Amino acid sequence: MKVIVIGGGWSGCAAALSAVKQGADVTLIERTDMLLGTGLVGGIFRNNGRFTAAEEAIAMDGGELFQLMDQHSLHQNMEFPGHKHASLYNITTMEPAVTRLLAENGVRLKMSTRVTDVGMKGNRLQAVMTGKKDEDERFEADAFVETTGTSAVPRVCNQYGNGCCMCVFRCNVFGPRVSVAGRAGVSEITGRKGNQVGAMSGSCELMRDTLAPDVLDDMRRTGMAMRPLPTHGSDGSQLDLKACQQYSQAEYKTNVVVLDTGGAKLMTPFLPLDILRMVPGFEKARYADPFGGGRGNSIRYIDMSPRNDALKVDGLENVFCAGEKAGLLVGHTEAIVTGTLAGYNAARCAAGEEPLVVPDSLGLGDAVKHVREQMQTEKGLGMKFTFSGSVYFERMKQRDGYILDIPEIRRRVAAAGMTNIFARREAASRAQKASA
Repeated sequence: MKVIVIGGGWSGCAAALSAVKQGADVTLIERTDMLLGTGLVGGIFRNNGRFTAAEEAIAMDGGELFQLMDQHSLHQNMEFPGHKHASLYNITTMEPAVTRLLAENGVRLKMSTRVTDVGMKGNRLQAVMTGKKDEDERFEADAFVETTGTSAVPRVCNQYGNGCCMCVFRCNVFGPRVSVAGRAGVSEITGRKGNQVGAMSGSCELMRDTLAPDVLDDMRRTGMAMRPLPTHGSDGSQLDLKACQQYSQAEYKTNVVVLDTGGAKLMTPFLPLDILRMVPGFEKARYADPFGGGRGNSIRYIDMSPRNDALKVDGLENVFCAGEKAGLLVGHTEAIVTGTLAGYNAARCAAGEEPLVVPDSLGLGDAVKHVREQMQTEKGLGMKFTFSGSVYFERMKQRDGYILDIPEIRRRVAAAGMTNIFARREAASRAQKASA
């Protein structure tokens, strides 16, 4: 059973780990020289409904990455505006730890390798190819998981954003993202809100050394620093462009909010440098990522794949998708849980088995189903969905799906028949025989 994962963000890493646990021979192909994608500058997890989603994944035996995040947390059970019991992982130590975990589990990593084309036979993807002229490579497999995301195309940032700002995607260096499903002939989906096509990445990183001691002290002590914006500064309108709708609230429009993730995570898609430097403690502030962060950020939610609730791409027999590629889902947690399901189903597809659809009584199952349904409507295409806030967190609460009691979460997972569903194939087989 050969499975290839294209894209090494959180969803791709989760997919690769999940597929290899099912006995597949897994190769993960990543365009750049590092894994995690936006996770290199993110760091927030377990906030609000993400706590429930993470614990569901752990109960389903798909929680290795969450447990690794816990081990690399700088702050746990912290609060910042609109968010409770959050954890912040260290963005400087997380990526090497994930790289080691995948290698230890037998995932073959093919880094700095940009997939540019596909080989098809009917509706079945046979291979993906790189585009290095005389160094072209062809990677064949029985099943594929596409987790290439929905950004990293400079022309898109130029056309729909404020230009290329040299962000963490580094597409000017490693080449822009290429949609595998698009190359295979799938008609993909673009999110939009009014006249805005796609949405801007959620935040920028500041260089810690450029912040005042009192700001750094607040960050180390509480995980967060918040300072009021000058009344003649930003009007907060840039937040309307933000992918993370859960931060489009008053506190983020009238204050500078910075989180301690090993870096200094500024919770706005961009803020002009002259305005940022008006804020006490930020007089010498400088952007680390994106380098042009005072003007803008990357545009995301272009080229999402139509798919079913098993995360199989519509029109392709053996291709699955996860993370942003699977729809208007925002966040590391959302990427990991969808990646885990997509990798599991890719391995089942390679083995000639039926894919799994997670019951909608659980957060993962409901999110996958609900987002698919919403993306079929004009209103839904203007929204973003996350366990941590905005419309989907409200849905979780209304459905009594937001739970902090871990034994109760495990009970619900068991009631859905999903306990240890993502366990290693040999371990799952032993458990089934024991229960019989």
